[in-house]
Amino acid sequence: MVNSTQGSNLRSENSVTYESPYPIFAMAVSSFAAAAHHGLRRRSVAVGSFLEEYKNRVEILSFEEDTVTLKPNPGLVFDHPYPPTKLMFHPNPTASMKSTDLLVSSGDYLRLWELREASIEPVSTLNNSKTSEYCAPLTSFDWNEVEPRRIGTSSIDTTCTIWDIEKGVVETQLIAHDKEVYDIAWGEAGVFASVSADGSVRIFDLRDKEHSTIIYESPQPDTPLLRLAWNKQDLRYMATILMDSNKVVILDIRSPAMPVAELERHNASVNAIAWAPQSSRHISSAGDDGQALIWELPTVAGPNGIDPMSMYSAGAEINQLQWSASQPDWIAIAFSNKLQMLKV
Repeated sequence: MVNSTQGSNLRSENSVTYESPYPIFAMAVSSFAAAAHHGLRRRSVAVGSFLEEYKNRVEILSFEEDTVTLKPNPGLVFDHPYPPTKLMFHPNPTASMKSTDLLVSSGDYLRLWELREASIEPVSTLNNSKTSEYCAPLTSFDWNEVEPRRIGTSSIDTTCTIWDIEKGVVETQLIAHDKEVYDIAWGEAGVFASVSADGSVRIFDLRDKEHSTIIYESPQPDTPLLRLAWNKQDLRYMATILMDSNKVVILDIRSPAMPVAELERHNASVNAIAWAPQSSRHISSAGDDGQALIWELPTVAGPNGIDPMSMYSAGAEINQLQWSASQPDWIAIAFSNKLQMLKV
């Protein structure tokens, strides 16, 4: 990326673009590095279509960092009911996963898929409704890195559900908020946080399910909070974004209510945020202004606010952004029908 607050286009050797036949929303970068030809490293990137109809698609692309290429795999495409609201690969692939990777998607249900060399096979479909074969739509989920058998989902029915995906059973289901829950993020093994249309960030500890801690509420009552990112390098910090707001709000869970910083250099609504996987002080954001920004949080914020350390202009509204722990030098963004890998 260009270290300039004026921004400019990246040189071709620092980015690669894939153009999908469909608008893209959900995407994920695999932690599982497969050996490609000539000893090169190849990673899978999943992209989900966003079509306002039942039949949607998920494509698996191959990204080779050494040659900066991003290519589709003709056999690795599958139909998905409704647009996936989120995609995630297994956060900690082990030595036992030599030839396969696991992919999870959310939408009408939580679905697990096995990614093989030349095919994708459904593993399970998890429904958290105790009373019906139908499930309230899932807005998001997060896969627990410390205990990968656990996945937490958020739903429009005000609940968060914690799944044990190895047993295929619900570990616990909580009424988490007063309105729809839009995002969920794990901190420690048994601690997660969520954000909601009720405008609050709440932290839950599975050892004490009856209580939650509200650590932030929207300044304007009932302004929904849309996304939540927990800083894995320093769990004291998390970030959230408000609906129709150009701000990224940085929170310190030790001092609830008052943000420690507000990043306000986007010119339109922010849609996505991601902490740097290898640094506790860097965060990226992307929004409707078509900009992807990287910020370095100062120890003490100055009176005039914080400027981004680098920026990239996509030329269209950016819906999604990922900063993968497996590839800390690359950020993935999605806008319109394009997925782009950017070297940072």
